[in-house]
Amino acid sequence: MKGPVFLRRYQQVEKNELPPRYNICRLVPVSFEKTASLEELWGIHQVKMQDYRKLLASIDANGYDPCLSMPRSSLLDLKVAIVKKMLEDCHFCERRCGVNRKENQKGHCRVGAVSGYASEFLHTGEEPELVPSHTIFFTGCVFSCIYCQNWDIATHPETGKIADPIELAKLIEKRRMQGSRNINFVTPTPHPHVILRTISNLSVNVPVIWNSNMYHSKEMGELLEGVVDVYLADLRYGNDECAEKYSKVNNYSKIVTENLARAYVDAEILLRHLVLPGHVDCCTQPVVKWIEEHIPHVRFNPMFQYTPHYIAYKYPEMNRRLTVQEIEKTIEIVLSSGLEDVLL
Repeated sequence: MKGPVFLRRYQQVEKNELPPRYNICRLVPVSFEKTASLEELWGIHQVKMQDYRKLLASIDANGYDPCLSMPRSSLLDLKVAIVKKMLEDCHFCERRCGVNRKENQKGHCRVGAVSGYASEFLHTGEEPELVPSHTIFFTGCVFSCIYCQNWDIATHPETGKIADPIELAKLIEKRRMQGSRNINFVTPTPHPHVILRTISNLSVNVPVIWNSNMYHSKEMGELLEGVVDVYLADLRYGNDECAEKYSKVNNYSKIVTENLARAYVDAEILLRHLVLPGHVDCCTQPVVKWIEEHIPHVRFNPMFQYTPHYIAYKYPEMNRRLTVQEIEKTIEIVLSSGLEDVLL
């Protein structure tokens, strides 16, 4: 089945027919003190998000009014202030390490005070409706996948270039003029403080893609509403045991599915599922069933390119490619589901 059935708003933003969500946040006036506590800022955020939702619905229904002026201080500025304070007791992801990254303390992702990125370029290898996609590959990761193909940058976040928000915003604007259809933040979970500041410095319309394993915290999910246009999300495991064994994460199913369900209400989702060898029954089948029952209106991409990278050789059952039978069974599971927009 082909065709971007459920990415219609993204296409309108990409063609400058509608504003991206972050520019709608910019239209919501907010007054707050920079010295306010995190609890006080969250209280203001909760109230102002109601204004954002009303404005989003109005613009999507009636079009954008160019007479609307941006306030001196906006909901987007408030989100930047909140995420900056969260850095002092880091709970960007559900590992909730609680370290003070402003003091360069480091948790599981190994990212301290300074964020880095390994590369940025116009990517032509993503899903058809995204390319050319301006991808920024950040370093560090909240997972520890034993088969990670980007293990060199995931396990060594000190590598790469410093992610400066003003410079990144200029790069995004440059790539947009060169024909990018979106800005695609890859492995963003350790870096929302940099990403939100980067977005706040943009002077162009560009859809925001959050290319993620969806293990972010509930608080981050609330902040990302009004910022992300499309979640290029991954739902890989159908149970917690496999997730813990191969990616070293706890409570995977509850956290990731709750984040997907929350994202489904506000944004559009292009959902990837990397099929793992020997995991069609325990992971692929329950994943497809959950999607069908809870978030059916997504663009779904089952991926068959698993390769045993990094330390997969230490796990004999994972030290191989998929068989033809596993691929065929996955296709059968997907085609027999009720999903309407599948990339095969």
